[in-house]
Amino acid sequence: MKKIIFISAPSGSGKTTIVEYLLNTFYSNLDYSISCTTRIPRYGEKNGKNYFFLKKNEFIKKIKEKKFAEWQEVYPEIFYGTLKSELENKLKNNNLILDIDVLGAIKLKKKYRNNSLSIFIIPPSIDELKKRIENRNFENKKYLKYRINRAKKEILFSNFFDFKIINKSINNTKKNIHNIVYKFLK
Repeated sequence: MKKIIFISAPSGSGKTTIVEYLLNTFYSNLDYSISCTTRIPRYGEKNGKNYFFLKKNEFIKKIKEKKFAEWQEVYPEIFYGTLKSELENKLKNNNLILDIDVLGAIKLKKKYRNNSLSIFIIPPSIDELKKRIENRNFENKKYLKYRINRAKKEILFSNFFDFKIINKSINNTKKNIHNIVYKFLK
């Protein structure tokens, strides 16, 4: 069986940047599992590349049909999930990396135990996290507050992960995670 890597973090912690870095670094040995979401695409995001963007009713239908390996209502009325078919098809041919919410990673880690690696990225502080999210300029105040409160709760689950990395400097974080992933894939 191929190996699977779970990268989780509160929104704004650098998770997507790190996943993109790992995909570029280990491009011949690592594939990306595309998640589904009901949120609207952000600038530059493409359906089938960044996410499978679904209407809420489509997502709920897939839940009822048991199409997801895991799913969560991460924010009110905004769902994220990993399709079983996406995981199974991609794991046939390559090692896989998932940019995944905390509870989804914990659930899948139990299933893939010995063939998986889980890394939790922690922001240096909640104040720094708030600044990072505000600098994105795509959050309204209601969701900003919700994301910060959710981040505090998500950090409490970091002990369930194989590694916890505090992202004070993105370059140092990339180096640390690169070394961890290299040893795991070796």
